[in-house]
Amino acid sequence: MGGLSRRNLFSMRNFAECCPDGPIVQEPVAQLPWGHGVAITRRLKSPASRDFYIRETLAHGWSRSILELQIQNQLHLRAGQAQDNFSLTMPPADSDLAAQLFKGPYLFDFLRTADPRREAEVEQALVDHIQKFLLELGTGFAFVGRQVPLEVGGEDYPLDLLFYHLKLRRYVVVGA
Repeated sequence: MGGLSRRNLFSMRNFAECCPDGPIVQEPVAQLPWGHGVAITRRLKSPASRDFYIRETLAHGWSRSILELQIQNQLHLRAGQAQDNFSLTMPPADSDLAAQLFKGPYLFDFLRTADPRREAEVEQALVDHIQKFLLELGTGFAFVGRQVPLEVGGEDYPLDLLFYHLKLRRYVVVGA
């Protein structure tokens, strides 16, 4: 039998203490790879936060490095807190789904721009880090373009950034 290193034995004991016999051991945690379970139990003390990351990892198929990045960025404290106008601009069923899919407030620390941030700096930094930005937005976003022209009432408006959300089947505009 392999895998019984000192480190793994301590991880197994920690895992058993964090997830005693109960329904969670038989359902979500059992569906995660061992390394994911170790990362969750080693880095998170609160059962509620562990449950959050277990559910999110299963729902989104996160790799261990993505899971650890989300834990480091404290996603559980920001999820579902984005300010939005969904209830004012969308039908109730769509606005509820949109509110569940977005998280926030967003972390723009990775941009490494000076405060206060200028629009052009933010736009450039976001485009430079589009992969990390899409990860911060959540799942289902596709980058469409930047400075996309939109004609409304005979006037042209350049959209700073344009995304499409696959589940909502809606465009998401940043800085119009």
